[in-house]
Amino acid sequence: MKNFKEQINPDKLPQHIAIIMDGNGRWAKGKGMFRVFGHQNGVHTVRKITEAAAEIGIQFLTLYAFSTENWNRPSFEVKALMELLVDTIAKETPDLMKNNIRLVTIGQMEALPEKCQKQLQQTIAATSANSGLTLILALSYSAKWDLTHAVKSIAHAVKQGTLKADAIDEITINSYLSTAPYPHPDLLIRTSGEQRISNFLLWEIAYSELYFSPKLWPDFSPEDLYQAILDYQNRERRYGKISEQVSEQE
Repeated sequence: MKNFKEQINPDKLPQHIAIIMDGNGRWAKGKGMFRVFGHQNGVHTVRKITEAAAEIGIQFLTLYAFSTENWNRPSFEVKALMELLVDTIAKETPDLMKNNIRLVTIGQMEALPEKCQKQLQQTIAATSANSGLTLILALSYSAKWDLTHAVKSIAHAVKQGTLKADAIDEITINSYLSTAPYPHPDLLIRTSGEQRISNFLLWEIAYSELYFSPKLWPDFSPEDLYQAILDYQNRERRYGKISEQVSEQE
């Protein structure tokens, strides 16, 4: 088995990695189990990948944990996911502290059950002073929701006279998004072999490198993460320029 970790250049790490954690249900189905069994095993992968990212020096890791569309799933699955979320956050808080990881969230937190909100708030407060990796959980999140909310807020500011329409630019729009405090992802990973974005960080990934892994999320290992990072490091990020211009800047 190749050791991708040893091949990674520590000076060219992506600052921010975002992951669409896909395949829990199919993984469970393949084993003749209920979908919830896949989500439970997916939690173990979250722990391993978060700790691996923190260990090598990744600064920001965003995980697409629950989309606004996921509320349309069968009620018993949603209920099980919410209970799993509360249980997991409570159990993982000591490890987050031990690994100096800060937890934050993006999305419609008010849509979550009160018990979930309370546990998240407690862990966010407990880890707020941690200075290592920032773990961003996207919960009840969708990019279209975030962009719609931003547009409404901007329109309100213009109506109130606190913002001039002519002054609106990319920086303005970015500042109204829930992701405003964080840098845009350098690398977006999606597991399970699906090759779509699924309403995730549409504004923020304009220049992200995309990596699609055939592994279902419960099978995605730290070595798979290292392979994705190595693939990222072997790409040329031009941002609309030509190769010669990029080479001159290096």
